[in-house]
Amino acid sequence: MTLQDKLQQLGEAFATITDNCFHYFRPVKTTPCLIWAETGEDGSFNSDNRKSEQRIIGTVDLFTKTEFDSTADSVQETLDALGVTWKLESVQYEEDTNLIHMEWSWGVIFNGEDSV
Repeated sequence: MTLQDKLQQLGEAFATITDNCFHYFRPVKTTPCLIWAETGEDGSFNSDNRKSEQRIIGTVDLFTKTEFDSTADSVQETLDALGVTWKLESVQYEEDTNLIHMEWSWGVIFNGEDSV
């Protein structure tokens, strides 16, 4: 399974949370919306001159106008269901957009033919 296949599985899982789910950026200004992106690799392992375990890290951001939006619970439940490690990094109100912005960091380990 390629890296792109693995990331696509993750994106498909995020897309089940809301129809307004985007990779890297938000092309239309709708709320609530999720924007997710992989940011790199961290803590991976090599053996026999090959990648034996790859840990991909990234973020998922929720933008909403709704206080206590249940979409936030759905993000965390989806990450848990996928077996993805995650951390709620920040929750802030953005005065310039009048949106509540929540950001999670996530990490997933792939080894061999494992999938998300």
